[in-house]
Amino acid sequence: MLKYLIQKEFLQIRRNAFLPRLIIIFPIMMMCVMPWVMTQEVKNVRVDVVDNDRSTLSRQLVQSIEASNYFVFNGQKPTYNAALKDIEKMDADVVLVIPQNYSRDITQRRSPRVLIAANAVNGTKGSMGGTYLSQIVMAHVSPTVTAMQSKVSTLFLYNKNLNYKVFMIPALFAIVMMLMCGFLPTLNIVGEKETGTIEQINVTPVPKWIFILAKLVPYWLIALFVIVVCLVLSWAIYGITCQGPLWLVFALAMLLALFWSSFGLVISNYSDTMQQAVFVMWFFVVCMLLLSGLFTPVRSMPYVAYLTTYINPMHYFVDAIRTVFVRGGGFLSVAHQLLALFIIAATMGILAVSSYRKNHS
Repeated sequence: MLKYLIQKEFLQIRRNAFLPRLIIIFPIMMMCVMPWVMTQEVKNVRVDVVDNDRSTLSRQLVQSIEASNYFVFNGQKPTYNAALKDIEKMDADVVLVIPQNYSRDITQRRSPRVLIAANAVNGTKGSMGGTYLSQIVMAHVSPTVTAMQSKVSTLFLYNKNLNYKVFMIPALFAIVMMLMCGFLPTLNIVGEKETGTIEQINVTPVPKWIFILAKLVPYWLIALFVIVVCLVLSWAIYGITCQGPLWLVFALAMLLALFWSSFGLVISNYSDTMQQAVFVMWFFVVCMLLLSGLFTPVRSMPYVAYLTTYINPMHYFVDAIRTVFVRGGGFLSVAHQLLALFIIAATMGILAVSSYRKNHS
């Protein structure tokens, strides 16, 4: 019985003009495009300079800013107020004001008071741009300190080149799994409700757990296919491979697929229309994604928000997949996350079966 129900699901997917293309194209597009845009590295910071000294040393400082790969030199302004107007019009991100007697103070071994004003509407860009600019200024003002800092060597254990793609590609696995294994089963059940075909199953003696399992198995297989595609593209396009055991990656993916497919079925059991199901699903997807630690460290969150990570399967998956994929961790390194994912996924699977009603009053 289960075999024929699973065969029915695959026939429905194959006969759909949109789903087969989505299953293939979506992970490919995510892996080819998103690693380039999902980065927190700050570049192209537009800088206005107000040079009140107009000396050789001040011109050297301006030339260092122009030569930096992180800045776009926006030109020199006559006064600070003129430069501030550029910030107010969003034409500049940072203003550097070089004081009078800048070269004299450096010659006399005194620290000149250089003003750096950053546009903090975009807090990340403002703070990082101000920090980059401060480092360039310090290199000119205190060459002795810079020489001492150059003697300090830093060893990066897991991401030697600080390539942000290494950090984000495992997280993309979570996003692809969430969207493919969460929304598709949800829309599947609700779509059958709207067309009335689900009533044909409800009048048969098929047990609830077999019916739910038949709905879940195809999306678990789709999850395996998606993970294989993502791993191959990560290696072929970016040269990034998993540093830990591959079976752990698949185990984590299957547990996350079990959770999202079960969660999608729970929502579909309580939804009467496709629009209602999509809105409810999207609400939970956004909340779980933003509170997972995928983009920002969970310890930086308010304490109340941090407490939600204990019941958020996305947090456990993202933490574990980065441990295995980037750091090369083994089973013991992610045993806690595996256990938590198993408990959450199993609970959601039981809820999916118990919430389904064959007879609707």
